Amino acid sequence: MPKNKTHKGTAKRIRVTGSGKLVREHTNNQHKFEVKSSSRKRRVKGAEVLSPADVSRMKKLLGI
Repeated sequence: MPKNKTHKGTAKRIRVTGSGKLVREHTNNQHKFEVKSSSRKRRVKGAEVLSPADVSRMKKLLGI
């Protein structure tokens, strides 16, 4: 049987924590910060745990 390949686009965007959770970065957090409010910038800072509805699909793409 051939091996499954890791989906590299997904691998660049999602990482696995030590406890096995999948984590992603927030969107709208790259540039044009001068037009975004301070509260919006604080909200999109940091990482977020992936939704349980998406976890099985992402694990398949990552080969986990």
